[in-house]
Amino acid sequence: MLLSCATGSEQFLGSEAIASYATAKAVILPIPYEATTTYRKGCETGPAAVITASQQLEAYDEELKRETCLEVGIYTHDAIADTRQQPQLSAEEMLAVTTATVSRLIADDKFVVAIGGEHAITTGVVQAYRQALSEPFTVVQIDAHGDMRFEYEGSHHNHACVMRRVLEMGLPTLPVGIRAICREEAELIAKQQIPVIWDRDIARDADWIENAIAKITTEKVFLTIDVDGIDPALIPGVGTPEPGGLSWHQTLGFLRRLFQTHQVIGCDVMELAPISDSVVSEFTTAKLIYKLIGYQFIA
Repeated sequence: MLLSCATGSEQFLGSEAIASYATAKAVILPIPYEATTTYRKGCETGPAAVITASQQLEAYDEELKRETCLEVGIYTHDAIADTRQQPQLSAEEMLAVTTATVSRLIADDKFVVAIGGEHAITTGVVQAYRQALSEPFTVVQIDAHGDMRFEYEGSHHNHACVMRRVLEMGLPTLPVGIRAICREEAELIAKQQIPVIWDRDIARDADWIENAIAKITTEKVFLTIDVDGIDPALIPGVGTPEPGGLSWHQTLGFLRRLFQTHQVIGCDVMELAPISDSVVSEFTTAKLIYKLIGYQFIA
């Protein structure tokens, strides 16, 4: 069974950041899995597009005033759970190989940045951290959608259900930028008193970042970013776009503060679906990932 495939010579940041696995502190993990997406398809091509776009990034970060990749070492792992190569890969198989791979990276003390692929992948990534850590952690979710349905279109592992699976692990969550939910999700949010940071409130609250950070009750956090949480003017290449969303500087301001105040144990960036004849979505996503690594090790 084909659960992984080599990415060839494509490396995040290309020649700017060639690092061996042994010396790298950060590992990019491409997971080009797509099975349950709705509306626009194509997120299985997202990881490769991001890695290609990353080769146009400047190694020097003007905000951090450092060449992050040269100080940290960034290793690009072979792709796993690749539905471009194996279209019939089941959700259970994807989750198993994802959890096993991330568990190995955690054991090797790597900071993991998983790139999807559909958001259902996050269940397997978070499960690896749940198994590795004895203490609880909060899953901070940047997203346009709640993703808290019990099931959708007959599947418990639909991309619209991922945060419900996280909640079932007994982990607290902080959804940020939410602007589209169904009635079932609204009732769950009220019943479990989930501290949602609504997109509409971000737009009118100058102190929203500090107010959001204050709602995190654990020292450690895992960060999951569905790129549709960001303004579609910045990242139009998504499967289910929604008006509104975080601006570039709102996103970076929140993330930098999160990394300053909490121990971010790992992260993923999901749901990029490239658009033909446009590179803005994958380039912006690549730059966002580079910022995450910089905030973890430099800021």
